[in-house]
Amino acid sequence: MKKIWGTALALTLTAALTACGSSGSNSATTANGTNSGTAGDNGKSGAPKELVISTWGFSEDFFKEAVYAPFEKEHNVKIVVEIGNNAERLNKIRQGSSNVDVIYLSDYYAQQGINEGLIDTIDTAKVPNLQHVYDIAKAPLGEGYGPAYTIGRLGIAYNPALVKGEITSWKDLWTAFDRNLTLPAITATAGPMMVDAASVVAGNTDFNEDQAFAKLKEINPSVIKYYSQTSEYVNMFSQEEIAGGPIMEMYFKDLQAAVPDAKFVAPSEGAFAVMNTINVVKGTDNKELAEEFINWQLSKEVQEKSAKAKVDSPVNTEVVLNEEEAKGVTYGADVVGKLRKLDMKFVNDNIKAWTDRWNKEIGG
Repeated sequence: MKKIWGTALALTLTAALTACGSSGSNSATTANGTNSGTAGDNGKSGAPKELVISTWGFSEDFFKEAVYAPFEKEHNVKIVVEIGNNAERLNKIRQGSSNVDVIYLSDYYAQQGINEGLIDTIDTAKVPNLQHVYDIAKAPLGEGYGPAYTIGRLGIAYNPALVKGEITSWKDLWTAFDRNLTLPAITATAGPMMVDAASVVAGNTDFNEDQAFAKLKEINPSVIKYYSQTSEYVNMFSQEEIAGGPIMEMYFKDLQAAVPDAKFVAPSEGAFAVMNTINVVKGTDNKELAEEFINWQLSKEVQEKSAKAKVDSPVNTEVVLNEEEAKGVTYGADVVGKLRKLDMKFVNDNIKAWTDRWNKEIGG
C-alpha cells in the first residue's frame, strides 16, 4: 500500500497551519484597507505597480503593517488583497474571474491548483530565503512549486479531569475517552489526517484503508460530534461536553483560557504537519515581483514578527524565540523534525472515495 506520510527528519539549519483562516468576502482591497481601482496606472512613470494577493483575511491588521506595507515601500508596489476561504478563492482562479498574482492556500487546496495547471513554478534562485527554511517546508508539493510559509501541528488536546489517565499516543483516543470525544469531519483539514492516524493505530507502517476505516468505526461510539469548524471544538470543550480530541496547536490557547488545566500533546507516533503554502498563479505578468514577495514572506524579519504575534509558526530556521514566545507555536528543529506529512497528491486522488466511505460507514 502507498505510504501517505513522511517523517520530516531532514532539516536545513543553515544561516524564515483549521481549516486555517476564516471565510470572508471576495472583495479586493488595497493593503491599507481602501478599495482598489484597476491597474491602469502601472504604465505611468514612477507609479506603483499592483500586486494582487489572494488570502484568507485573518490577522488583517498584522499583515497590512508587518508584511504588506514594508514590501510596498521597498518595491514601489500597491498590494491589492482578495479575501475568501480556500475553496472560494481557488474557484475564482479556475473560472478566470481573478487577476491574482500570489495566492496563499492550504497544502490540500494548493495541490488541487497544481493538478489543474493553475499554479506556476518558481525560480528558486529568486527566493534566496529558501536556504534558511526547514526542508519539509521548501517544496512540500513538489520541486519547483511554492513553499510552506508556516507549519502548524495537529495533536491532541484534553481535559485531564475528564479522561482515563495521561494521553501520550493516537491510540489513547480509542481507550481514554468515554462518549466525550470529538474528531474532525472527513471534509475538514484534519479529516484525512485522522484516516491516516487510524491506519497507524491499527498497526500499519504503510497506509491501509480498510484497517483505517475499521478502526474509525470502532471509535465512533465515543464521538459526540465530528467538527468542521474549530469554534465548535472550543465551545464544546468550554462547556465540558467533550473531554478533548485532535486539534491544531495554535488554537490550544483558546481551550486553556476556558480550562486552565487543559493539556496539549504531540502523540508519540508524531503530530501531523498542517502547512499553508504561498504560490505564484500561472499567467501572471508579475512573476518576478511575486517571487520577491514570497522571498519577503520567508524572511527572518517577517517570520519572527509573525511568530511573536502568534499569527503563524515560523519555518525560517534563523528565528529564535524564548520560552514564552514559543508557547502555542510550532517551533524548533526537534519539534518540526518529528512531524508526519501527508502526501497531498495521494489525498486528493482518494478524498472523494474516502468521503463516500466515511458517510456510509461512519455517518459523521
